[in-house]
Amino acid sequence: MKRVLTTLSAALLVIACENSKGPELTGDKPPETAGDTSEGDSETGPDPDDPPVVTSAGPTTEGETDTGTTGDTTCSFVCDTTGGTGPDIQCDNWGQDCPDGQKCAAYANDGGFSWNALKCVPADAAGGEVGDPCTVEGNGVSGIDSCAFGSMCWAVDPESGQGVCVALCTGSPEAAQCAPAGTTCVVANEGVLNLCLPQCDPLLQNCESGDLCLPNPLDQSAFVCILDASGESGTTFDPCEYGNACDAGFVCQDPIFASECDPGAKGCCLPYCDLSDPECPGANQDCLAWFEAGMAPPGYENVGYCGIPQG
Repeated sequence: MKRVLTTLSAALLVIACENSKGPELTGDKPPETAGDTSEGDSETGPDPDDPPVVTSAGPTTEGETDTGTTGDTTCSFVCDTTGGTGPDIQCDNWGQDCPDGQKCAAYANDGGFSWNALKCVPADAAGGEVGDPCTVEGNGVSGIDSCAFGSMCWAVDPESGQGVCVALCTGSPEAAQCAPAGTTCVVANEGVLNLCLPQCDPLLQNCESGDLCLPNPLDQSAFVCILDASGESGTTFDPCEYGNACDAGFVCQDPIFASECDPGAKGCCLPYCDLSDPECPGANQDCLAWFEAGMAPPGYENVGYCGIPQG
């Protein structure tokens, strides 16, 4: 049976947190599809090359998110931040080419809540290290925070204004690296975000603070903790446009995998399932293996998703 590329992990929506419960990756989620990508597979779902977008909810509008330009851009999942492909790209977040005492940081340049640009900001030599608590100046997408060079303040609480310092990826989009143990590189929002986020198990959904465990667009063998952008929807058979627009335990898939889904929707929230104990809610659905036989990384052998088998 051919494996159909379906997940919307490549289109993540990340929301900044000064005005919400935290940055959210949805649609971040260009993770590219996390299924089998072997030669001969067909792609029927939303374009897995759509870049992820990270946004921040507004201070007074519950559940509101800024989806940015995900799906409308010609940029692939990992965009070239040095060539000015995005708006107001003043520095290189991979090369960190700002003057001494400064760092290249993602921010929102349009008054919105989605990181969409890069600029040089002060980097406190005594700033917080990775894992330390941090604060932001102004709001969660200002780009100015108390974290040291090589990190940014992430998952900022809207009430306290505090978050945690996370590392930026090093290397390049083609050869990304993360120093902190247990993390993997996620690139989102047309390349202005390059973050080392925790890896996780999609069956356990073992992320902290209510984050979602979704496939990583840069590394299809890894799953990563991403902010929840589902709002009041995101459960079984709900429509979705981004990888992180479904609740924990669900993944945004092509509607062809459930007869209960809206066939006109861009995606549909369907649950992960355990191949060793398969249970699925839809008519004629099976628990389909996420990885090709023999290709699952250690510990992920039982990861599946609910769907109608495609011939």
